[in-house]
Amino acid sequence: MYTYLEDMKLEKIITDTLDQIGDDHFSTSSENPIRADAFEMPDEEKINVIKNHVKAILETLGMDLTDDSLKGTPLRVAKMYVNEVFGGLHPDKKPKASTFDNSYKYGEMLVEKNITLYSTCEHHLLPIIGKAHVAYVSNGTVVGLSKMNRIVEYYASRPQVQERLTLQIVKELQKVLGTKNVACVVDAKHLCVNSRGIKDVASSTVTSEFGGIFRLEDKKREFLDYIQLDTKF
Repeated sequence: MYTYLEDMKLEKIITDTLDQIGDDHFSTSSENPIRADAFEMPDEEKINVIKNHVKAILETLGMDLTDDSLKGTPLRVAKMYVNEVFGGLHPDKKPKASTFDNSYKYGEMLVEKNITLYSTCEHHLLPIIGKAHVAYVSNGTVVGLSKMNRIVEYYASRPQVQERLTLQIVKELQKVLGTKNVACVVDAKHLCVNSRGIKDVASSTVTSEFGGIFRLEDKKREFLDYIQLDTKF
């Protein structure tokens, strides 16, 4: 049988391991870890539950929630979590990516660059802010440009790690377009690195995923050259 000290040592090892995973921004899953019953509770009920938890957190920190500036904060935060920053968790909010026949027979690379990206680090619940660059080569089907932005927004609007987000964007566009010829590069700043811990305000994180012909060195190089263009209007 384990002694009390052995139990405490085991608990410390587990805690240290989980802290290390968070500090290293490491993901143990290629899909978001969502429970099977995640969407049984209506959004309005979720907002009410989260509101009470936020209120308890602020009160525990010693904040006076009778102050005019703070009294509405728990509800505002709860609405923001459910409807906005974590809205991409709900499958009903997945964008309908309408596709069209490539009737003009455009056979070259299409690149949508500098897509503004806001997400949230799932380890510290702090913002991830950056740009996504997405490209594909049609095999007979094209998708509206705004839908590429919406796919990025949908998968970013949830607790995330950047590597998973990059993969999800590529996989979704591959599914929509019916081709492996999709690539994505994400360049983002993590406030969990910039504003806490090591507090490195200068660094950013770059992730990439290349599918189909983008694995060929010349196509990869062409895509990377395009996103380096200094576009001015």
